[in-house]
Amino acid sequence: MFDQILFWAAAGTLLMTIAVAGSLIRGARQITKLDQFEPPANFAWPSVSVIVAARNEERNIAEALQSLLHLDYDDLEVLVVNDRSTDRTGEILEAMAAEPRYAERLTVQHIAELPPKWLGKNHAHQIGADAARGEWLLFTDADIVMQPSTLRRAVAYAVTHEIEHLPMLPAVHVPGFLLQSFIVLFTIYFSAYFKPWKAKDPKSNAHVGIGAFNLVRAETYRAVGGHQPIAMRPDDDVKFGKLVKKLGHRQEVVDGVRLISVEWYASLGELIRGLEKNAFAGVDYRIDILVGSSIVALLGNVWPFAAIFVTHGATQAMYGASVAGLLLLGIATSWGLRVRPYVVLGFPIVMLLFIYIQWRTMILTLATGGIRWRGTHYPLADLKANRV
Repeated sequence: MFDQILFWAAAGTLLMTIAVAGSLIRGARQITKLDQFEPPANFAWPSVSVIVAARNEERNIAEALQSLLHLDYDDLEVLVVNDRSTDRTGEILEAMAAEPRYAERLTVQHIAELPPKWLGKNHAHQIGADAARGEWLLFTDADIVMQPSTLRRAVAYAVTHEIEHLPMLPAVHVPGFLLQSFIVLFTIYFSAYFKPWKAKDPKSNAHVGIGAFNLVRAETYRAVGGHQPIAMRPDDDVKFGKLVKKLGHRQEVVDGVRLISVEWYASLGELIRGLEKNAFAGVDYRIDILVGSSIVALLGNVWPFAAIFVTHGATQAMYGASVAGLLLLGIATSWGLRVRPYVVLGFPIVMLLFIYIQWRTMILTLATGGIRWRGTHYPLADLKANRV
């Protein structure tokens, strides 16, 4: 009886692996690689405002901001909102703003207090957007480095294809085997869950938003209410994408791994602490969904690696095929992310790590009655009340 259960479990796992891999491979081919798009001649360039929320970003802010200020785009302003930083972020920003070569493009605002019912980053983005004059708004993080042609390509693509919201997938740089393995597996799960290639289909509920690069028409931003409807969402980038799509505006995601990059978490400790803000928010603070997803992850991405050593015959063969399929999918994903392919061998370990992060975040959130993000505690009741 137990052997039969294992047999059918192996068959189900293999079918699921084939279905997911097939869907992701087909979907990836539908996402435009923006570095291959050339803006049309005689294009009428609209004005653009780049909005950056920064809190305690002294490690990366100078390099990221310099890349924004050197974007190959004429009618551009860069607004950086310093959100109550306690490190040298404010000093670095003021020093850059004082340089004559940046004076025309760069505006720095400082926030001393956070109003109730707002997350710091979301409030900072709203403050920046309120001051922006651009016909298009680009929301980006304070550690994103962009190639000079990035904005020209993105704006031209959005305008010529009549897209109102254009998120862009970045290259993610992390040190070490396990962190790189985590990035690859996270990308697979993100793509399988959100199906970003379907975001451009008006008949699909699929939506997406990318914190590294969310380009939106200013009229569209104001039509959906700006950041107010997602004021208490830690997963603000994705939920903004949902809001845009839900209200009938055109959206499409593009591949920008050769155009923008981010130095993500520098250690496993940073990763674990950094995901505290949204690992539970991503399932709308629902315990049942988190538990269910953990079980599915264990059965689909951890158990097969063990099963090939403890099962036999057809069952072992199917689990072996599932493992091979997952590894091949990981290798294909790693090529797209420009990560070393052999990091896929860490998949079962990093999946256990991800489950640990989810459970740790859930327990901390429930035990403390909220989340602590960048030095501020946000009550769980307020977080749960902000549904999109």
